[in-house]
Amino acid sequence: MYDFSSRVAVVTGAAQGIGRAIAEGFIRNDVKTVVLLDYNGDLVKATAAELDPEGKRALAFKCDVSDKENVRGVFAEIYEKLGRVDILVNNAGINRDAMFHKMTADQFRSVVEVNFFGTVNCASEVILKMREQEFGRIINISSVSAHGSVGQTNYSASKAAVNGFTRSLALESARKNITVNAIEPGFIETDMLRSMPEEIYNAKLKAHPAQKFGSPDQLANAVLFLASDEGAWVNGNIMIVSGAGRVV
Repeated sequence: MYDFSSRVAVVTGAAQGIGRAIAEGFIRNDVKTVVLLDYNGDLVKATAAELDPEGKRALAFKCDVSDKENVRGVFAEIYEKLGRVDILVNNAGINRDAMFHKMTADQFRSVVEVNFFGTVNCASEVILKMREQEFGRIINISSVSAHGSVGQTNYSASKAAVNGFTRSLALESARKNITVNAIEPGFIETDMLRSMPEEIYNAKLKAHPAQKFGSPDQLANAVLFLASDEGAWVNGNIMIVSGAGRVV
């Protein structure tokens, strides 16, 4: 187990899937407080109540990470209630897949606004205070699709931008005892993956060297390591968590 007993963690996109598993992992490792953010306010509050029935270690807020003013207001409330944020996990993400010649401007823009600018918006609300407290962990959930994927020019571009942002912010922040890393998940069993057309899902599964996909808990374990004191010397890294290298 890791020691998060003095840490405040914020996880975006935390109502279900990977984000929920990450929040649950923090609670399992005795986090002082984990804050769950999600666009679905009712669902994220229900998730927090399920993970922490006594209401002592989990808080939940409705938050649209693509809306900078909404993010600013939510983080102001977090700091007012808790005084600090030690760990930020930028997990919120969407996909709007289509071949580029059929993709609308709104499909492209909405994915970039959530996946990339959502990451930037949340990081911008914590980075100054992390520098002041001389401690911080920022973990950005990217994707192996950052390296290219058919039907995902928008998604791939957004995740490639997250990778570049991660490396640059890590260089800027290292002297302040702040680490900034990204994780590139391969195929993880989530609602987003299961929304894939059945024939494509089955083809991807058959092509995977392990003949199976990963679980949200397996990805959460990588996040917990990067957020921990044990992961303090891992910085500016893009970690692939796919069960078999860069499998797209």
